[in-house]
Amino acid sequence: MYCAFVVYASRFPVFAVTADIVAFTLRQGRLCVLLVRRASSVHTGRWALPGGFVHVDESLESAAYRELAEEAGLRRGQVVLEQLRSYGDVGRDPRPERVVSVAWLALGAGLPDPKPGTDADLAEWVPVDAAIGRELAFDHAQILADGLERARAKLEYTTIATAFCEATFTLPELRRVYEAVWDAAVDPRNFQRKVLTADGFVVDTGEVIRGRGKPAKVYEAGPAVSLHPPILRR
Repeated sequence: MYCAFVVYASRFPVFAVTADIVAFTLRQGRLCVLLVRRASSVHTGRWALPGGFVHVDESLESAAYRELAEEAGLRRGQVVLEQLRSYGDVGRDPRPERVVSVAWLALGAGLPDPKPGTDADLAEWVPVDAAIGRELAFDHAQILADGLERARAKLEYTTIATAFCEATFTLPELRRVYEAVWDAAVDPRNFQRKVLTADGFVVDTGEVIRGRGKPAKVYEAGPAVSLHPPILRR
């Protein structure tokens, strides 16, 4: 039996794709981002966003979840994940092959201490204002800045703020999410009015939390995805 194999040579250059993740959570009322200290051969010892190469047999989204698990011990279901944008400037990566990054935004409520592994020897939740001042590997400083602005903008027009909350929450707790992400004070009365007039943003559970002051109603995330009307930054 005669078998023939044909090898096709592409006229296009081969390049690699990575998935890099901007993961945010609130810790002690502060917006924090997940950073890892690289243990691989490129930018060894430098701080970076968690991420790595996409395998040939997985989707971009699966790669992002895998990297979060491998480098920080975070599992699928602990975060809300959405694609941020792609980064492909020539020279953004010092390796000889061209490397394009598909960046992701991950948001979660009360995420646990990260557990580093594979390409990272240390992982930390770092307050965003401190992380912005660090010299990050690759173009991760730009990716972080873009992820922060995306998160801030999404709080205006979507219900994504509830991703930072536990299953049930009070309106003051939700307001503190906005204040932490926007890094700005939010008027309590105006905020309450806007939240309660936004269709499907939150649902009253019928429970209350009693303390020294007026009892606080307990809410859960509603069915809406978009905010109508929006809650805009000043």
